[in-house]
Parts: sequence; structure tokens; C-alpha cells
Amino acid sequence: MGTESDKTLGDGPVLIFDSGLGGLTVLREARYLLPYETLLYVADDAAFPIGRWAEDDLKAHLLTLFANLIAEHRPKAVVIACNTAFTLAGEALRKAHPETLFVGTVPAIKPAAEQTSSGLISVLATPGTVRRTYTRSLIDSFASQCHVRLVGSDMLAELSEQHLRGEDVTDEALLAEITDCFLEQDDRRTDIVVLACTHYPFLANRFRKIAPWPVDWLDPAEAIARQLVRVLEGNAARMPSGEADRALFTSDPQDPGLSRLLAGFGLVLVRTD
Repeated sequence: MGTESDKTLGDGPVLIFDSGLGGLTVLREARYLLPYETLLYVADDAAFPIGRWAEDDLKAHLLTLFANLIAEHRPKAVVIACNTAFTLAGEALRKAHPETLFVGTVPAIKPAAEQTSSGLISVLATPGTVRRTYTRSLIDSFASQCHVRLVGSDMLAELSEQHLRGEDVTDEALLAEITDCFLEQDDRRTDIVVLACTHYPFLANRFRKIAPWPVDWLDPAEAIARQLVRVLEGNAARMPSGEADRALFTSDPQDPGLSRLLAGFGLVLVRTD
């Protein structure tokens, strides 16, 4: 079986995928570590929020979508900056596209288990990620000595999108979604909350202000970007390509506000037609 290093890398962009705006946290870190790579951000906002899809339907949708994206853009590497998408379809995508380098996103349960002092960890995720067998296997493999509480939020990804777009999001709405993360047991308290959705770090400062006590909020973005660097090995671009970094949204939105937001991340919004 070939390894990642056996694959021939083209000159296409690094494709960073998410269901909405959450993967911009990963794009920001990737640009810092790989300043000369051309980046293509793809948001499947037409399917958002994907955590509410039936698993079989979502998996089929993702396989079709990525077949089209890879055929059209010939990416140098693909970063799936979405726990829900990768834990469901990552293995199938790698089998379907053995020539493509994939970097996935999984809940940061292993580092949480290594860093906790109290042994009480919460994983704040979408309902889809909470249900996934992949998530349970991570707990069994890396955090069996800890008490891990899985908290599935129906609304946080959408609230994060609203917050990022400058819309009003109340503390009460956020607190209702994160309260179950905080557990007191035998004079111990939860001390780490894993942000198992790339949307959630955009709300981390709000979480810190409303949390009942201080915890570490583990943001996966930097670790994902570091893994991208490792996967590219010595094939990272060494000089600017001169091409603009682009963003592609599957709903083809006509929103000047979105274009301005993306410009703040160094991206040009392009049409799908």
C-alpha cells in the first residue's frame, strides 16, 4: 500500500472544506504556516447545517461533492475542516481518491486527556459528531482513564455563523448550548472543553465570559494546520504563485457583506458558474 509521501503533488491549490464559515479558523492558521500556498476555501453552505442530515444521505452527498471538486480543481491537498464530514466520510473519500492527500479533523480528545488535571473533560460538538462511532473510539483509545462528557449542540454552528456575520447573538442563547459541558463530581470540576467543531472557536471569547468557571477551550485549528504541513512534507510552495486565494460557496450567495467578511480573511468570493 502506498503512503502519503508516495503521492505526486500537483500545482493546484490547497482546498480547505467546511460546511460554512468555521473552516476559516483553519485557513487562518494554514496561511500562517504555509504563506506561499494558494488556498481555495470551499463552503458547502447549501447543505448547512450538515449535522442534521441523515448519515447515509450526507455521506452520499459528500462523495459526490468531492468527486466534482477534485475533478475541477485538482487540489494539491484537501483539508476537511469539519468533524462531522470527516468522521463520517473521511475513510470513504480516501478510498475513492487514493491519489489525493487528505487532512482530516477529529475531536481533540487525545490532547485533552493528556492535559486535564481533574480528569473531567467535555467534548462540545454537533449532534452528528457526538453520535459517531469514530468519536467513541477516540475516547476508548486515548481517554479511557477520564470522564468524558459528549455534548451535542443543535444551534452553536448557526449561532457562530450569525456572530461572525455581525448579527446579534445573546449570552443566554450561548449559555443554553454550553451549560451541559460543566460537571462537578467529587470535588472536581470539568477543566477542559474540546471544541469539536471548527465553527466554535469564533465564539471562544464569548464562552470564556459566560462560563460558570474557567476551563481550557481546545481549538483544533492550529493542530490541523500543522498536520497539513507534515502531509505536504518538503513539497510546500517556496514562493508566491501570484494567484489570489479564493472562496467558493455551494449556494452561490449574492451577498456583499459576505464578500467583505471573506476579504478580511484574504479571500476573493468567486461564482460557481
